Amino acid sequence: MIKKDRKYRSWEVVEGIEHANCRAHLKAVGVTQEDLTKPFIGIVNSYNEIFPGHMHLQNLAKYVRDGVNAAGGVPFEFNTIAICDGLAQAHKGMCYVLPSREVIADSIELVVEAHRLDGLVFIGACDKIVPGMLMALIRLNIPAVFLTGGPQMPARYKGKVYSSYNLKEAAGLFKRNLLSEKEFFEMEDRLSPGPGSCSMMGTANTMSIVAEALGFTVPGCSTCHAVEGRKLQMAKESGRLAVKLVEENLRPLDILSQQSLFNAVRVAMAVGGSSNTLLHLPAIAKEANMPLLLDDIEIISRMTPYLTKIRPSGEHSLKDLDEAGGIPVVIKELGELFYADELTVNGISWRDIIANTENYDQDVIRTRENCYSEEGSIAILYGNIATEGSVVKQHAVAKEMLTHRGPAKVFNSEEEATEAIFMEKIKMGDVIVIRFEGPKGGPGMREMLTATSALVGMDLGNSVALITDGRFSGATRGPCIGHISPEAYEGGLIALVEEGDIISIDIPGRVISLEVDSFVIEKRRSTWQRPEHEHFKGYLQRYIKSVTSASRGAVLE
Repeated sequence: MIKKDRKYRSWEVVEGIEHANCRAHLKAVGVTQEDLTKPFIGIVNSYNEIFPGHMHLQNLAKYVRDGVNAAGGVPFEFNTIAICDGLAQAHKGMCYVLPSREVIADSIELVVEAHRLDGLVFIGACDKIVPGMLMALIRLNIPAVFLTGGPQMPARYKGKVYSSYNLKEAAGLFKRNLLSEKEFFEMEDRLSPGPGSCSMMGTANTMSIVAEALGFTVPGCSTCHAVEGRKLQMAKESGRLAVKLVEENLRPLDILSQQSLFNAVRVAMAVGGSSNTLLHLPAIAKEANMPLLLDDIEIISRMTPYLTKIRPSGEHSLKDLDEAGGIPVVIKELGELFYADELTVNGISWRDIIANTENYDQDVIRTRENCYSEEGSIAILYGNIATEGSVVKQHAVAKEMLTHRGPAKVFNSEEEATEAIFMEKIKMGDVIVIRFEGPKGGPGMREMLTATSALVGMDLGNSVALITDGRFSGATRGPCIGHISPEAYEGGLIALVEEGDIISIDIPGRVISLEVDSFVIEKRRSTWQRPEHEHFKGYLQRYIKSVTSASRGAVLE
């Protein structure tokens, strides 16, 4: 009869005469009698054939398996779902994207706990998959390593570097006859050049960087590109490392701390990270019962130098960032602002990891003395229209639009706003209001990338502001303020805005206000009725009932 070390959770599955059926099932999938005594390592993969961010992850899993086997573990691969924000843009499908984050975390928890796996390697990329996996990693709190899938190589067209988001802006240029049909479709054929997450500092790469800054990946993983041989080496090392962590019983909550959460925020702010960071990091922190408030993020951003301008905020690519030294160099340049004594899955501190790193290109990763700005990428704005807060990616806003005051153009969906933009109904100085797109109102808090890209394409990106209770893609640039809370569906003031109302925005002062007399507001409120939702069946129906405000990370209760 097998005798398995009880430090492994999997002894519950394989030991004793009463578990003969379990052993038989395992032998049916190729597990040998000797394997039954080894640690069982789950390889959590989000591979699918639908979109480029995940098309290569099946191959990475092979190298993870090699690493697990070499270190004396038994690998078991299983999948979770993955949705592409890019494919879900500008239609009803976007309602399902943010809600998928919780399904990802829950599905992983169910498989791992049911099968009593001993350790895990997470393989994921893209916007909701990485945060969903990080939530599961912390919730389960068994030894685990994260292998991020890596960015796409930069796209090139006519000697210039582009990313897939540029196609949405190109639609406006095409509409204005500044781009020929031939050029437009040539760009379409070239701007998503192969495997990997979109080549920009969007949510996908921001959250991969967060995973690295938290200490859950091997160093350099988040910026190592999908097609590189180094990524295969990292996959194999991640498999080996997972077995080592099991043997040493080093768990995620031995690595995660309040300081490492602050580290992740600081790094995201230093690299110009996505505004969606403010949805995902609080949700990740909640899994560890470590509070992370909007005000915490605002304080950290205020004190964080902006060190690297990656597309869409600048002209450098993720490849440039990686070749300059990646996130370890960013951390080194942050100096004492980063808690360098925090532990990583490598079993050593960040201080040890960055000791021998070198900044290979100070034009790409600037020093603190030569930073782009003394403040990080995200600003939190409050005011009567956002009493619980709102979010803007401030370094993607032109200087002349950091303060703005203009009349409201009100829309109850992104589609209505986008149509108005292309029909040239939006004028310089306007403030577009897109509401009923929040976590409950959308439902699912859709991204407004089609509308924001249309503004840029129609040459309004530096003269028109946009506010919404929805959210933005990391590709968004310009004076676009999202996560307005409370949302319209919950009766937030944004629900009471009328056409022509004056809205004032002061990003440096962190204020956003509706300039309407309180008496008028109360009169409007007395007659306001929540509009009826389209009838959603299944998961979204349950999501509407359970999801919280964007100011709390849109987590479920």
